[in-house]
Amino acid sequence: TDAASGDGNVLVVYYSATGNTEAAANYIADATGGDLFELEPVEPYTDEDLNYSDENSRVSQEYADESLREVELVSTEVENWDSYDTVFIGYPNWNADLPMPLYTFLEEYDLSGKTIIPFTTHGGSGFSGTIDTIQELQPNAQVVQDGLSISRNNVPDAAGEVADWVAGLGF
Repeated sequence: TDAASGDGNVLVVYYSATGNTEAAANYIADATGGDLFELEPVEPYTDEDLNYSDENSRVSQEYADESLREVELVSTEVENWDSYDTVFIGYPNWNADLPMPLYTFLEEYDLSGKTIIPFTTHGGSGFSGTIDTIQELQPNAQVVQDGLSISRNNVPDAAGEVADWVAGLGF
């Protein structure tokens, strides 16, 4: 596909535990000509870690105890960070909240003056309050309130929907 912009000012940052958000991030990168940056935890999340019905699972513990929330990432070094003015940020909705790798990224990077465009994959909960959370963590960024929310079941067939959404944003 021909990228409309292709001038390198779009970055697609994403965290994906199961591949759904990664697929959506790739659709967005294809549609915008943007660069991809994956947030990879040093210690990846397993299926057991992601079991919300188990109060002893990793995610349940992280949400219950703030001291466990600093999830170390393999790399937080985005090359040419200052050259990006639009940052798509993608993540799965976990327990009606951002996944911890997103908190690590948003607390480490200053997105002041940048436009943040959120997208999420979910099992039925949409964005919950995550867009407001991003705005709180990045008060000097312009956070687009009308992000893209895709049910995890629809991700494999969502390329067209994503391309339409991106086109609607002016890319």
